[in-house]
Amino acid sequence: MPDFFEIDFLDVEAKDSGDAICLRYQLDGETYIHVVDGGYQKTGESVVDHINKYYGNPTFIDNVVCTHNDGDHAGGLQSVLESFDVGALWMLRPWMYAQELLPRFPTYTDVARLRGRLRSAYSNLATLEDIATRRGIPIYEPFQGALIGAFYVMAPTPARFKDLVVESNKTPEGAEDGLLAKATGFIAGAARQATALVRAAWGDEYFPGSDTSAENEMSVVQYAQLNGERIMLTGDTGRAGLREVIDYAPYVGLVLPGIDRFQVPHHGGRHNVTTQLLDELLGPRLPAKGPPSTFTAVISSAAADPDHPRKSVVRAMIHRGGKVLTTEGQGKRTHKGAPNRGWSAAIPVAYPEDQEA
Repeated sequence: MPDFFEIDFLDVEAKDSGDAICLRYQLDGETYIHVVDGGYQKTGESVVDHINKYYGNPTFIDNVVCTHNDGDHAGGLQSVLESFDVGALWMLRPWMYAQELLPRFPTYTDVARLRGRLRSAYSNLATLEDIATRRGIPIYEPFQGALIGAFYVMAPTPARFKDLVVESNKTPEGAEDGLLAKATGFIAGAARQATALVRAAWGDEYFPGSDTSAENEMSVVQYAQLNGERIMLTGDTGRAGLREVIDYAPYVGLVLPGIDRFQVPHHGGRHNVTTQLLDELLGPRLPAKGPPSTFTAVISSAAADPDHPRKSVVRAMIHRGGKVLTTEGQGKRTHKGAPNRGWSAAIPVAYPEDQEA
């Protein structure tokens, strides 16, 4: 059978959106299965069932990638690790760098204590580590430059990741009194309630000045070229992560702008992108509506989530020729040369005539 790929963005239905992505691809006659995130813990069985149903009831998965600690990404991977033999688990564990980071935590003088506190703060990753250790699954660091099957890791770099661990609301100083996390949550909730929609002309884009969280910025970003298609999976990465991706692209032979299958970061969040970054990644805005789509943009968003995707982000994808698909109510599959499932073509999201102010 000729080479092919299929990427399934599963529907993670909850009041807050989540990510669960299954991939199968064939290169030079060899078939590989690659899982990126698993949604919430309750999503895990759906991920396992999907792999069994559509990927030939396998017993082995080549690579499992946990992009970052958040429960809407890491939770469901527990079931995946328990249900299959896994060649490698890829994730970044903050406690592994406790020795190096110790001088940056003023209230800590003992490496073991800091390591334990970080492991407790990033409990979703710690649970995956426990399962992998028990089942003999090797764990590797997905820093920029690593190769996961056919996928290059584009971000984060080790230095930025360690900075993010120190900056995060989950740092020991912040986690012990909880005040910073509570304040941040209050501000975020107030901002959501205050968001208003305004009518906007074609091509108008507005993104807030504030960036996404440090936890989101820890996300692992992957890129591969399969069957001539350029594929990018972004997790919840933010603007700094996308900047690393753009700067690193020449080192993996990726000429930008130009992505064919693009996972929109953080369920279509508007604090993760800017017009300039999207211009560099995907190309400049088109002068008007009408030209056929030049790439597919997939957004992992739940129908019950009122905050994702943001209309400004959907507009930005369409401005650059993107066909926008969401997972609201139904998972989406993008593929080339893959076995026919008899599925009907996905209906793209319509262009929003308004956006968030």
